[in-house]
Amino acid sequence: MEREVRREAERWLAAGEAAVVVEVSASQGSAPREAGTRMLVSSTQALGTIGGGHLELKALQTAREMLRTGELAAHDAHYALGPSLGQCCGGAVDLRFERLDAEALARWPQVAPLFHLQLYGAGHVGRAIVALLSTLDVEVDWIDEREEEFPAGDMPAHIRKLCVDGVESEVRNAPPGAFYLVLTHNHDLDLRISEAILRRGDFGFFGLIGSRTKRQRFVHRFEQRGIAADAISRMTCPIGVEGIGGKEPAVIAVAVVAQLVARVQPGRTIPGCTRATKDGPMLASGCAAPSPPADRESAPSDRSAADPGNAAAPPPGPCATPTA
Repeated sequence: MEREVRREAERWLAAGEAAVVVEVSASQGSAPREAGTRMLVSSTQALGTIGGGHLELKALQTAREMLRTGELAAHDAHYALGPSLGQCCGGAVDLRFERLDAEALARWPQVAPLFHLQLYGAGHVGRAIVALLSTLDVEVDWIDEREEEFPAGDMPAHIRKLCVDGVESEVRNAPPGAFYLVLTHNHDLDLRISEAILRRGDFGFFGLIGSRTKRQRFVHRFEQRGIAADAISRMTCPIGVEGIGGKEPAVIAVAVVAQLVARVQPGRTIPGCTRATKDGPMLASGCAAPSPPADRESAPSDRSAADPGNAAAPPPGPCATPTA
C-alpha cells in the first residue's frame, strides 16, 4: 500500500535507517506503474513496487549500490522497457533516485484513501472482505455488536474494529460520500442500518448482502416508511460484480471488493454502473450490479447468531473503543 510505504519511510527516517527513494518520475506508453509511484529501498529491505520485472531489479541494484558506496546524490535514469530491459510492455520509464531525508519525505505526497467504508457485520463474509481490504489503501470502520465475532489480534492501522450497541447510530459518524456494506447476522438489523444509510442519502456506494427477494422486501418496507425513491434506487442488492459466482465467503469477498474498487478507479466500469471519472465516482440512479445467484443471502455471514455454522468462528479478540 502506498500510504503504508510512506509511513514506513517516516519511521525509517526517525530511526536513522539509510535508504533510497526510487520514484517513477515519468512514463510513456505502456508502463507497469504511473508517475509518482515510489519504492523505498534499504540494504536489506524493499517496500512498495515500481512494477516488478527487470526494471525493478535494475532499480534495486542501483539503489543498493548507492547505499554501498555512499554516493547518494540524487540522479535520474531513463529506461526503454523493450530495447533496454527486454520487457514486452513497449513503453519507457524515467526513475529518480534520491536519499531518504527530510526533503525527500516532504516531496512525497500523502496518498488519499480510495474510499472510506463502513462495514457492518463481522461474520464469515465480513472477515473475508476485511482480509482483502487489509492490503488496500482504504479506511474501514468494521462494526458489529458482537465482540466475540472479531478475529483475535491487532488489525492494520486503517481498519478499526468498533463494538457498539445500536450499531445503526454509527451511520451518522461516516464522512460524506462514504461507502457502506451491510451484511450482518440479522435481517432486522440489516433493515435498521439500511434505513439510516438511505435517510442520510449522501453515500458514495451502499451495498446490502442478499437475494433479489430480500431486496424486494426491503424496498417495500422503505417505501412504506417514506424513504425517497431516488435513494432506494441507488441501493445495490445483491452485491458483487457479474461473473463471479459462488457462496463461499472468500469468493463473495473477491466479487464485492472488486465492485468497490471499480467505483473509484478512473475509466473502470462494472456492468450496470455509470463509470468512475478522474474527479471521483459518477453515481447513477439504480446503479446495482447484475445479480449473483438469487440465494446468495444464505451465505454464512447472513445466518443468525444461533446458527451452529458460526461455531467455527475465530476466538474472541480485543475490540476498539469507539470514538465520536
